[in-house]
Amino acid sequence: MRPLPLLCLLALPCPALADTFSAELAKNGIAATQAMLEAQPDPTAADRFAIGGLRFLGAIEAALQQRWHYGLTDRGGLLPFMHSSIPENPEPAAFEPGLLASVFRDTVSRMDSARSELADIPPDANFDLTVSFADVWFDINANKTRDPGEDLMAVFGPMLMANWTPDTPAPVVRFDGADASWLSAYARLISALSDIVLAYDPTEATARILDARAKLNALGPVSPDFLMGTVDPTGPDSLDLLAITLQVLNQQPDPTLMAAARTHLLAMIADNRQFWSRVNAETDNANEWLPNDRQVSALGVALPPGTDVAWLATLTDLEQALKGEKLIPYWRYDGGVGVNLSKIFTEPRPID
Repeated sequence: MRPLPLLCLLALPCPALADTFSAELAKNGIAATQAMLEAQPDPTAADRFAIGGLRFLGAIEAALQQRWHYGLTDRGGLLPFMHSSIPENPEPAAFEPGLLASVFRDTVSRMDSARSELADIPPDANFDLTVSFADVWFDINANKTRDPGEDLMAVFGPMLMANWTPDTPAPVVRFDGADASWLSAYARLISALSDIVLAYDPTEATARILDARAKLNALGPVSPDFLMGTVDPTGPDSLDLLAITLQVLNQQPDPTLMAAARTHLLAMIADNRQFWSRVNAETDNANEWLPNDRQVSALGVALPPGTDVAWLATLTDLEQALKGEKLIPYWRYDGGVGVNLSKIFTEPRPID
């Protein structure tokens, strides 16, 4: 029997791939599942949410792969994707000063791609996409195989769930239409943080400090790091990272990127408002991501009553601060004087 042509197979009726999304993700990983979904000729709203989510997760996976490649497995400071522990690379490459800028340029591009897919979901779309977090994993060492330490919960469990331990069962979450607005908002936040990093490009300062560290190492053993221990006595320690941070901030930032970061933050606020409007209209209570007052989160997080009201008020304060309509209180004055957050983005300057 002759095999059916590929186009004929694609034309056959079949359930939306989002219906088997979690199992596909467990079996094939982020990139392959994304490619499978993107190949569909007529994706559903759930499929589009899954594609947007995979593009978002793909940005995290790419950053983790870069960290693993260069041996940044147990450090990284406060930058997104950089402060979780991941499996050790037995033969890491020499650290490149341009790594951070490269990672965050890629992140901005991937977040733009994720949001573009989410934007095609109708605002009144009614869908659900159930995901077991036990099925989600990152191909950290880029070998296309699920290895120990690559599970979502192994990498981000402490961030996702209160009192998480390795024995804590992974949650099963049913994402719905409201969560598309949440994901878009979070992508905006990551883009804003990435643009700020890029505006204060750390490449030159990193190269300078690493060169100084190499010259110190050439003189003899350097004293153990009093904060980070002796993870890598030849690499940058906490004082080196502090010096890099101070030099990075004390340079003229790129005004275009700072303006873009502000735009992302304002759009994040709009997405957040849409999320809370939609989630508050929900009447179900099934494996919720972020719940309203009548629901329970699948993550085991108990939100106090009125969380939506408090959060919306915080968003209003942040929006007014970003627009320069409110000042951030300054600790040396009791009212009347404050920091104009808007000018940090619209008139950016070096930070001493």
